Amino acid sequence: MTGTLRTTSYLAPDGVRLAADRGGNPRDPAVILLHGGGQTRHSWSRVVARLLREGFQVINFDARGHGESDWSPAGAYALSDRASDLAAVTADLDVPFILVGASLGGATSIVAIDAGLRPAGLVLVDIVPEPEPKGVERVVAFMKGHVGGFSTIDEAAAAVAAYNPQRVRPIDGSGLMKNLRKRGDGRLHWHWDPRIIDVAPTAHNAVLRTASESLRSLEDLPVLLVRGLASDVVSDASVGAFQRQLERLEVLDVAGAGHMVAGDRNDAFSDGIVDFARKTIGLMQAARRFENGN
Repeated sequence: MTGTLRTTSYLAPDGVRLAADRGGNPRDPAVILLHGGGQTRHSWSRVVARLLREGFQVINFDARGHGESDWSPAGAYALSDRASDLAAVTADLDVPFILVGASLGGATSIVAIDAGLRPAGLVLVDIVPEPEPKGVERVVAFMKGHVGGFSTIDEAAAAVAAYNPQRVRPIDGSGLMKNLRKRGDGRLHWHWDPRIIDVAPTAHNAVLRTASESLRSLEDLPVLLVRGLASDVVSDASVGAFQRQLERLEVLDVAGAGHMVAGDRNDAFSDGIVDFARKTIGLMQAARRFENGN
């Protein structure tokens, strides 16, 4: 499993199957990747490749109701359900690991830590307790739009380009099929469970409320906030408010990136993740050696 990925799955406590890619040496420190709402694990593809080259073990999974993971029969999409999923994914790890969570993935990580999960560090990607309302509304509007699906891949690509006009539109849109599913009506629909869309506004509010209420559990944990300088969700004011709440917070500003930081500037994003992982996991390993008297 060194240097390459294999497709696997994890079983959540309520029976939901979570599709995942796992690679690297199982004895090496791990990086767990949690994508944002409306994304899939494929949004981290280039980050995964870099982490494997740097000698990390990687676990990259689709959140419940997204991508190739099961949709919950009961419509269980609360943050507590997602935190339980994360606990199941990390249950067999006996090496230090960090969590990298974008938006909804970041909030999932915070709830899991508040419930007792103990990573070496946490990376929050463009999520803060006090974001810009207009940016959040735009994310929700995108997820709630096009509920009737698309007749062609080009139509879906046009919708993505309208949401993220600063990113260069690929000449070949076939890669977008990883994010689409053909349903019984013959049309292409986004990969996520429509019931997630129904609760999107309240889900985003829960994300922000939870991030604010659970900050005490992060006080002794290394935390890095990565934000795109072109993001309409995270502003200077919201970063400043977060720093006042969490004094040890580190901030990495990525120029030329919006809310989808990893996709917009993967090079700078990956550099930041690798540096943070090395530092925080190294600190945990040193602390363990000290405790063991070595």
